[in-house]
Amino acid sequence: MTDATTLVILGASGDLTSRLLLPALGQLLTREPARSVRIIGADREEWTDAELQAVVRTAFASMGAEDAASRVEARYARTDITRDEDLRSLLSGLAGRVALYFAVPPSVATASIATLTPDMLPAGAMLVMEKPFGTDEESARELNRVLTALVPESQVFRVDHFLGRSTTLNLLGARFANRILEPLWSAESIASVDIVYDESLALEGRAGYYDHAGALVDMIQSHLLQVLAVLAMEEPAALDEIDFRAATGAVLRATSVWGDDPAASSRRARYTAGEIDGDAKPSYVDEPGVDPGNRTETLAEATFEVRNARWAGIPFRLRSGKALGTPAREIVVRFRPVRHLPHGLTGTSDGAVLRFSLGPDRMSLELNLNASEDPFELERATLSAELGEGALKAYAEVLSGVLDGDPMLSVRGDAAEESWRIVAPILEAWRRGDVPLDDYVAGSSGPEGWPAND
Repeated sequence: MTDATTLVILGASGDLTSRLLLPALGQLLTREPARSVRIIGADREEWTDAELQAVVRTAFASMGAEDAASRVEARYARTDITRDEDLRSLLSGLAGRVALYFAVPPSVATASIATLTPDMLPAGAMLVMEKPFGTDEESARELNRVLTALVPESQVFRVDHFLGRSTTLNLLGARFANRILEPLWSAESIASVDIVYDESLALEGRAGYYDHAGALVDMIQSHLLQVLAVLAMEEPAALDEIDFRAATGAVLRATSVWGDDPAASSRRARYTAGEIDGDAKPSYVDEPGVDPGNRTETLAEATFEVRNARWAGIPFRLRSGKALGTPAREIVVRFRPVRHLPHGLTGTSDGAVLRFSLGPDRMSLELNLNASEDPFELERATLSAELGEGALKAYAEVLSGVLDGDPMLSVRGDAAEESWRIVAPILEAWRRGDVPLDDYVAGSSGPEGWPAND
């Protein structure tokens, strides 16, 4: 970790860099002071080195990483990253470990990658991409072809910060290190799985991207299918880039829309004017930059099946939405009830429920136990454990892999393609109008008639 890495940030003046990437780097360098990182910022803005250094200091300070900021060399190069001559000038002379981080909109990243040639890149250079990766399966496959013509797959990092969330990684320990769970982790004992990421945030000025993506692409295709893959995978031989990604990739290849019926297995909705935590929110269609004609959903739900021997017949419900008054962010594993209760034992006999809360990170197990006043009556009890947030934030965990040249927590090329293949029938059904676009009031729990999260 003592070898210096040159982090070339393409899009250094953007929100992603200052809000997520640099604070994560500051936390990582504070946690692991032996790391040495040089930053080269590139963008079209007429910045100076001093201006980039000020952005670095501010971002690092937000994580209490002022000392780390003093150890980081940062310089700026005004660059059009879609022009051949600008990229050649930017990358000329770089040596050692180099990572190019495309902190720009997907269309700009794609244009920049199309401009790159192998001779421009330093030996061993790593290319780091943000979601969404392509716009459909075909475009993702073509982008993969271009990328792997530049560098080997092991040097391509498709960032999904959900794979760095401590709760997602906690799934591995809970499942594989506990005999009380490991033998039960299949359709024989589990009845259903929910993966939900509802949030109270509304659009918050992201119309330029979100109004063309919507909740299904922004969250379910990009993030929650990866969480499903971690939860449902077979035990890998090792937690490394080869075995871990092979195991999650196998799950995605086996995943399809429930019943092959996208109209019956999906829902979509859009928020109307309401109030969240005392703040008035306009209807989504009245948000700045939104085109009502896009009919973009802000809440999406879809049910899938993993068609293999372990999981066939079990529904995996994935849901994510914005502007919800009762946000739920959790993974819920519902076990089957026991086959029989002895005569004389009364009360609830529902199956156990295992929950992993996605911030604050917590694991809980709901069980049927004897009531304190009547030992022949069953009542529900919950055992819980606080898991903490982990030593590193999600972006810092993923960035650690980038700087180490370890792509285990990045999305492999075939997995990116499979994620688009999985949701394609739903997107097509929605384009045909086979699934109504429901409404829900901002600050509510969702549309009337939709099953509530529990």
